[in-house]
Amino acid sequence: MIDNNALFSYLRKSFMQCITLNSKIMKKIFIIAVAVCSVFAVTSCKSSKESAYQKAYDEARQVEQTDDVEIAPVASSTKNVAQDADTSYRTEKVVLASGKEGALKDFSVVCGSFSSKENAEKLRASLVEEGYNAIVAQNPETGMYRVICASFDTKEEAAVSRAQFKADHPQNNDFQKAWLLYNK
Repeated sequence: MIDNNALFSYLRKSFMQCITLNSKIMKKIFIIAVAVCSVFAVTSCKSSKESAYQKAYDEARQVEQTDDVEIAPVASSTKNVAQDADTSYRTEKVVLASGKEGALKDFSVVCGSFSSKENAEKLRASLVEEGYNAIVAQNPETGMYRVICASFDTKEEAAVSRAQFKADHPQNNDFQKAWLLYNK
């Protein structure tokens, strides 16, 4: 005959081993399930903010790479042009990237800014064809290329030149945004 206490003790011990084994397996399954869910959550959901930034960046690149800059021919620039009331300027440290040596002075009229040197060179070439002594200067801090149509020793001369440049290109909205740069 089998001792009931021994049988009960054996069954109880076996049952506890099963429970321990099952709980270890269950813990592993739970951890794996949480890990899989986390991976799906991180990889499948992009925030709308990232998408909006990417879309804006792509649109800006497309605009920059297009050659839709309309350049009007140079007319006789003997018009009397009043100096712009706005003689404000931006201060940047720029270095000559292309153009005539010594042409970059303290105050310049910037008529285009590009992150691509190739695009800046295209605008510079078209301005040279119009008769401007255009140059390209680069801001080493930002990497931006500034297309400069004229450069002077004084802010006043630069402001008058900017006003004349705008008057010579009334149909070109990009040129109407020309600004003064002080090369520090």
